[in-house]
Amino acid sequence: MHDDDEPVGRVLGRRQALILLGAAGVTLSAAGSATASATTTAGTPEVCALDCVVKPEQMEGPYFVDERLNRSDIRSEPATGQLVPGTALAINFTVQQIRQQQCTPLPKAMVDIWQCDAYGLYSDIPSQGSSGRRFLRGYQNTDQAGSARFTTILPGWYTGRTLHIHIKIRTVGTNGRPYEFTSQLYFTPEFGAAYLRTDPYRRKGPADTTNSRDSIYRSGGSQMLLRPTQAGTGYTADFAIGLDLSNTQVGRPD
Repeated sequence: MHDDDEPVGRVLGRRQALILLGAAGVTLSAAGSATASATTTAGTPEVCALDCVVKPEQMEGPYFVDERLNRSDIRSEPATGQLVPGTALAINFTVQQIRQQQCTPLPKAMVDIWQCDAYGLYSDIPSQGSSGRRFLRGYQNTDQAGSARFTTILPGWYTGRTLHIHIKIRTVGTNGRPYEFTSQLYFTPEFGAAYLRTDPYRRKGPADTTNSRDSIYRSGGSQMLLRPTQAGTGYTADFAIGLDLSNTQVGRPD
């Protein structure tokens, strides 16, 4: 088993989220919906469609490095500008705050993503011989609509873990103190198996761990699925997430 993430929190299920928000006030989309939307009618609360509503507790693992690398396209090695090999994936995040049964965009939140390359290696990890390199790491601040966009590659795999991409959202809780939500994004087994048969991924073969056998995925991973669609020679995926910033105990920095 590869030394990796140990879950210390949980993601709310659809039923729990409806209880939290009030079933009459908020409508949740199925995981993996193409977009997040919000509509308001006179005399009723705002209705939002979210891929995932979370109770903000953290899981990070040993491979997070706080590089503070502000960039949207994380595919390159900053020192050389060289792109890592792999199929391009654009991820469009929408981050919203849930408060008093309403959803509002969350601007100025710091969204970090990091992942392994097509061969299962992370940058800037001494044990992997990648010290000083910073490929496949970066952050963006959400805009006034709560949006943050990244260009990366479809991830490879390593022993004991299913295919995944890490995400950390940093903002300020309702008590004025730093707040973090850290989790992971996954892919359906069918999608993962298909792209692992293409170059450069097929050189390593099929992953040794599926979603159903991954201990981290089994703790809420089905609610953190990306559903990429073809876009030219690459893929694009949207993911909308709602944060309850009032739960500052579990939102403490990792």
